[in-house]
Amino acid sequence: MLRLILLSILQSALLCSGQVLLKLAVAQMDRSLGWWGFFVHCILQNWWLMACGILMTGAGLLWMYILRHFAFSLAYPLTALAFVFGAVAGMAVFHETVVWQQWVGIGCILIGCYLVAG
Repeated sequence: MLRLILLSILQSALLCSGQVLLKLAVAQMDRSLGWWGFFVHCILQNWWLMACGILMTGAGLLWMYILRHFAFSLAYPLTALAFVFGAVAGMAVFHETVVWQQWVGIGCILIGCYLVAG
């Protein structure tokens, strides 16, 4: 069970990191360049987007490994850990405010993951 928990934490962290990089990537995109300019400058030369793709691919491959080796009913609920990482990343990277209701929700997610992984 510990292996599943550690792999799920890693998979959720990769997934969340990829989403953070995706947000940084789209913030740099300039639609005024026209279709070709947008494709070249905003897609092909956007390092944030390339790194996002790498992290998301890693998260997907790790998820396939988890699905192959663990019960779906145990593995899938642990993907909720990505929401916890997302809230922390929002605060740390984007300087967003997390209100008390969100903290209650994060606590419920953590308690739920603990009960599932029990």
